[in-house]
Amino acid sequence: MSRGDPTGERWLDEEAGPLVRPYAVARGRARPRGEPLDIVTILIASGRPVPPQVRLNREQQWLLVRCRRPVTVADLASEANLPLGVVMVLLEELLEHGLIEVTRPLTSSAQPDPLLLRRVIDELRAL
Repeated sequence: MSRGDPTGERWLDEEAGPLVRPYAVARGRARPRGEPLDIVTILIASGRPVPPQVRLNREQQWLLVRCRRPVTVADLASEANLPLGVVMVLLEELLEHGLIEVTRPLTSSAQPDPLLLRRVIDELRAL
C-alpha cells in the first residue's frame, strides 16, 4: 500500500516516481471515437495556433512538437513510451482541432496497374 491508498494499489514507484494510468493521460478514453489511425500513417503539424478554448495536456504538447517534422504513429508511440491506443486517442484530439494533418499510406488499389506501366514504357521505347 502506498500513501494511504485503501485499495492497496501502488501509485508510486520508488525508482520511477509517481505512476499515472494510461487512461488518465487520455482523459478516461481508451479508444479513438472514429476510425483508428494506421500505425504507418504519417503525421505532420498543421502550423495552426492552438485555439484558446483547447487545453492540451503535456503529452499532447509533446506530440505536437514532435509532429513538426513528418513522423509515423508507431514512432510517436514508441518515443512517447505510451501504449499505442493512448497515443491514438491523443492524436485524434489533435486532429479534431486541426493541429496535425494526416498522410495515409497508399493502398494497392491506389497504385498504378503494372501492365499499364509496362505498356507505356514499351510505347516510349518504340518512339
